[in-house]
Amino acid sequence: MPISYQHLRNRPFAPVRQHYTARDTMLYALSLGLGNDPMNASALPFVYEGAAGGLRALPSQAVVLGYPGFWAREPDTGIDWVKLLHGEQRLRLHHPLPAEAEVVGHNRITHLTDKGAGKGAIMVTERKLETAQGELLATVQQVSFLRGDGGYSQADGGQPSDDPLPALRPTPEDRAPDFVDTQPTRPEAALLYRLMGDFNPLHADPAVAAAAGFERPILHGLASYGLVAHALLRQCAGHDPARLRAFDIRFASPVFPGETLVTEILRAPAQPNQFQLRAKVLERDKVVLSHGWAEIA
Repeated sequence: MPISYQHLRNRPFAPVRQHYTARDTMLYALSLGLGNDPMNASALPFVYEGAAGGLRALPSQAVVLGYPGFWAREPDTGIDWVKLLHGEQRLRLHHPLPAEAEVVGHNRITHLTDKGAGKGAIMVTERKLETAQGELLATVQQVSFLRGDGGYSQADGGQPSDDPLPALRPTPEDRAPDFVDTQPTRPEAALLYRLMGDFNPLHADPAVAAAAGFERPILHGLASYGLVAHALLRQCAGHDPARLRAFDIRFASPVFPGETLVTEILRAPAQPNQFQLRAKVLERDKVVLSHGWAEIA
């Protein structure tokens, strides 16, 4: 049965209220590998409440707050959720995230685009993350590829298909990066990151990973996203989380826990506060994150 454009575009989501603590903020940073060098003082503000200036939240933590869960597997959606892939992540930061707060996530589906029968569809979900007092902290967009739902617009006498979001620009291949950041990931990184709320067994159970065609459990895409966001802070923002204003990326290939992530960052031409980037796995020389774009104040 094809998905229903009208049902998905108008599907209601209850506001997601979440109180996160300083402990949650530290756990998020630790799940990304911060603190793996006990002598690295620049990581302390994200993992230690006694650091000068107090505890600070990594801006990428916004992607795990106010999250409504894996709702795409609910029967009413009609989505072939087994074939759903997280394709891109886009983030706008309007204010720095507090180290602890009560927040509310307002979620909705903003785009549904049919690529054609056998070619899948693209769905964009948007989350407005606000404080309990209504201050807008972040706008989060998740672009999902619905590989099993293409051709829906030709069913039921015809259904609408939205124009897609503006395409992310490819990372230039014709010049050397201005910054290179190398981060080893922990072998247990996926087991730690799943404590952020994504309990998909693909990231924990070798048998499930094998059934999905992987040699071992893979790292969450949003964990890789957080690692690259931290690389931007280190290389381009003086470790200041308040300076990151926007960060978009495309997920190109899985990362296995324990691999080394190399982030290549290029200054955008004529845009001193903008950067393009990609990330590779050192051990396999494989691009795993591409079409990256960031804005830093």
